[in-house]
Amino acid sequence: MLVRKAPQIRASEITDERLYFNRREFLGRASIAAAAVAAPWLSPSGTSAGFTDAQALEFSTGSPFSTREPRNSFEDVTSYNNFYEFGIEKGDPKRYAVGLKTRPWTVALEGHIAKPGNYHLEDVLKPHALEERVYRLRCVEAWSMVVPWIGFPLASLIGRVEPTSQAKFVEFTTLYRPSEMPGQRRDVLQWPYVEGLRMDEALHPLTILAVGLYGKTLLNQNGAPLRLVVPWKYGFKSIKSIVKIRFVESEPATSWSASGPREYGFYANVNPDVDHPRWSQARERRIGEFFKHKTLPFNGYHDQVAGLYAGMDLRKFF
Repeated sequence: MLVRKAPQIRASEITDERLYFNRREFLGRASIAAAAVAAPWLSPSGTSAGFTDAQALEFSTGSPFSTREPRNSFEDVTSYNNFYEFGIEKGDPKRYAVGLKTRPWTVALEGHIAKPGNYHLEDVLKPHALEERVYRLRCVEAWSMVVPWIGFPLASLIGRVEPTSQAKFVEFTTLYRPSEMPGQRRDVLQWPYVEGLRMDEALHPLTILAVGLYGKTLLNQNGAPLRLVVPWKYGFKSIKSIVKIRFVESEPATSWSASGPREYGFYANVNPDVDHPRWSQARERRIGEFFKHKTLPFNGYHDQVAGLYAGMDLRKFF
């Protein structure tokens, strides 16, 4: 399978070279990976109830993909969330996600791949070295953050399972457990939550599977224990608490596109020239700041990802 080379990254986006090359060795040996990654997932109670219960992660810093913009505070990132499985208000995920049990956790890898199967989370993580990537997060409601995610490229996992030529898209599914996710008891969306990427989007080096932030494992309200992060797209594309990754031939029917096809397109690329039917996308407010500023195409990642959509009408494929 051919992997499209990432476009040239702007100098303003590159972290200091000395930081980038001052990395720990790759955590490839199974024993090291198990100790550094698999062991610290959750508190002894079986839930990541608070940041004091989250566990420190081993990861490298200085990713060349990170923005140098000031990151939002821990309080911002963990208290102002969209996670409709726990409610529609921004504070609901922090309030209600405490009861979600995230161990044990299994991820089903299915579809047009050579190595399908149900994988324990530790087995998904073992071969991958974690790194911190400070990414912008842009939500369709015209607010944004800068978040220090910890994760690994989705392309690394895709390479392990060996997609066939029939795999054109990647479909992701969230956990469905209404007893622990009270928002799923309401007909806000069709449950379980489903998202998808085109294969070249999934293979792009900016696309990561995140397992932590601020140096520790993800909290439940942020999508523990495994979530997608696609920084040039609106936040609803970054599906949380993933339990299934399926490689399919046709464009998957995603939750928001099915719920509101006039408002939420499959691609979900940040395009300030295409307004949401109920509000403008031309300007945004960074959480913690008072004034709005101009929204950047592809959330500021234009130079890296615009080539993926060459020749496409980005007003039609929004």
